[in-house]
Amino acid sequence: MKKSLILIIPLCVSFISFSQDIPSYRILDKNGNAADFQQLIDASNQHQVVLFGELHNNAVGHWLQLKLSEAMIAANSELVFGAEMFEADNQLLLNEYLNGTITLAQFETEGKMWNNFKTDYKPLLDLAKMHNRPFVATNIPRRYASVVNKQGLGGLDKLDAAAKNYIAPLPFEIDLELPGYKWMIETMGAHAPSGQSANIAMAQASKDATMAHFIVQNMREDAPFIHYHGTFHSNNFEGIYWYLKQSRADMKILTIAMVEQEDMAKLSEENLGLADFTILLPADSPKSY
Repeated sequence: MKKSLILIIPLCVSFISFSQDIPSYRILDKNGNAADFQQLIDASNQHQVVLFGELHNNAVGHWLQLKLSEAMIAANSELVFGAEMFEADNQLLLNEYLNGTITLAQFETEGKMWNNFKTDYKPLLDLAKMHNRPFVATNIPRRYASVVNKQGLGGLDKLDAAAKNYIAPLPFEIDLELPGYKWMIETMGAHAPSGQSANIAMAQASKDATMAHFIVQNMREDAPFIHYHGTFHSNNFEGIYWYLKQSRADMKILTIAMVEQEDMAKLSEENLGLADFTILLPADSPKSY
């Protein structure tokens, strides 16, 4: 009997150690309270714009983007898609891929694809294509954001009239006192050439303003617009969110943030209140690149 117990105890310990749940993600509300995926779906369908902030290389986060988008289009077939990952001057090319005028190979060759396009963004495009829905290229062309980074916002005034079709109408307001922009100036701007420390925040604002502009231009009253972008672009209800509210103060906007933490038990202090919903991901979760 004693010998049998000696054999059983290690097996029980082994079973217990392997039966512990290892969460691949958690969803929490603005106050850090536990939520679930159905709550996220329901809330998303009740808003005009869903700003889905991502961690660009988190594979679990991208899977959740796709699952939410599938659920939203099942609820409303008029859903509109848009993303930071496609620049406004590529809208025609994007439309031609969606309507079958060009092949995927042609789209990849001529477009400015991110290195994780096939794994993370093509599934979203193909979802829109399957349902014959528009997908809006919302971001400022990177060459124009680079102009702002070097010359400040005034550099955009020198652009050709045709080029200005791909950016938010000038002049657009920039509030460099917003905490996110201030953080950029104090950290990244500290390494900029003399007198140009604010330009990096202005370049970021040119992206935020342009993405908000094209969301407003393409949103519908009878269906949500879901927009994918780096989470910094809408964290703390700043960035794109701030510009959308400048355009229409009554706009119903839901924000989603992503964070990675070692501790999955609760949101750390600095990650509380980032968005209406925060997706908490393990620091070692699978990466796209």
